[in-house]
Amino acid sequence: MKAISYKLQTINYNKGQAVIMVVIFFLFISIAIIFGFVGPVIGEVKNARDLIVSKKSYFLAEAGIEDLSYRLKIGRQYSANESLNIDGFSTAITIADLSEDEKEIISTADVLNLIRKVKIKLTIDSGVSFHYGVQVGDGGLVMKNDALVSGNVYSNGLIGGFNDNLVKGDVISAGPGGSVNGIHATGTVYSHNIFNSIIDGDAYYVNISGSTVGGNLYPASPDQPTTTLPISDATINEWETAAAISEITSPCPYVIDSDITLGPVKISCNLEIQGSPTVTLLGPIWIAGNFTAQNDAIIRLDPSLGKKSIAIIADNPFNRLTSSKIELKNTANFQNSGTVGSYILIISQNNSSENNGSERAIEIQNDAFGDLLLYAGHGEILLKNDIFIKEVTAYKIQLQNTANVIYETGLASLFFKSGPGSGYAISGWREVE
Repeated sequence: MKAISYKLQTINYNKGQAVIMVVIFFLFISIAIIFGFVGPVIGEVKNARDLIVSKKSYFLAEAGIEDLSYRLKIGRQYSANESLNIDGFSTAITIADLSEDEKEIISTADVLNLIRKVKIKLTIDSGVSFHYGVQVGDGGLVMKNDALVSGNVYSNGLIGGFNDNLVKGDVISAGPGGSVNGIHATGTVYSHNIFNSIIDGDAYYVNISGSTVGGNLYPASPDQPTTTLPISDATINEWETAAAISEITSPCPYVIDSDITLGPVKISCNLEIQGSPTVTLLGPIWIAGNFTAQNDAIIRLDPSLGKKSIAIIADNPFNRLTSSKIELKNTANFQNSGTVGSYILIISQNNSSENNGSERAIEIQNDAFGDLLLYAGHGEILLKNDIFIKEVTAYKIQLQNTANVIYETGLASLFFKSGPGSGYAISGWREVE
């Protein structure tokens, strides 16, 4: 019988260890690769979270700025240090005066230790700008008997002169119906038609005759565009609203014959200033009737107003045809606050002239003078005798007998105590460290 032999085979365990090592090696490589991807992803997630939180902090800071700016614009109460809380987080707001007409607001928000800070500068908005010594609507301008305008004249209607008159500046009669007749201008004249005038500068026209031109002639020139007057009825309504926070209802007429301080106030009937009182203005005056000042009255702005101006408005909403009129005569004296650039603005809302009536909105005669501006956007203004004022604007204007309008460049940017002129415009807005 053949013997059976068994051959034992040796198992090589080293091969299994090598496989395990390879698996572990690839596992570590995979983990390293995964962490290589996860790390930046986590960083990006954190950065995205920080960006969202940072934006939340920035918007919170802006909300604080907007809140305090709004309160300032509408006249709400505020303190030098305020705070605003939104969604469990807060911003600290501070406000400081940079000057009489400028304020600075800083809002610092902190959301999860991510701090954003925003700063703005607010400047009093002028509200009204007068760019011409005399500006006239469709009713046109008449100058006669040594009337003088030191400044430019702009009219949507005709401009006529009689006897001696002088405009120390440019003269514009706008539109295809524009006409300048009998005017002496030291500057340039722009008008569709120019007749019988003395022009020291250039002349831009379509038709010209009987005129002396010291400069160049520009025939077939395009007509200048008509323009709106600088104060809207909406602005005047805002001043009236600001004045109406207090009201005088009697006696009627309301007579002032001794020293008094007024404003803001609505006087619900005619106002008469008689004798030689000093009337000091602290705010806008709305007269729901006629306004008369005569003799040696002094009407002045309170020194505390600084550069700010005040409006006196004659406006009876129920009768603008025969009421809402102003008459100033004798030696009425209008004074600023003691600071250059402050004025008294006299406004009439009488609209007789605009409706082809004969009533005058404002009439000033004799020796009235001072830091005075006149405005009648729908009516006629008559200035005669020795009148000295700073600017006049109306639907229709007559200047007679040495009436003088002497324009000041500061009228291009007026500040007012109340109404739109006391609003603030944002002159700077930026993020700071």
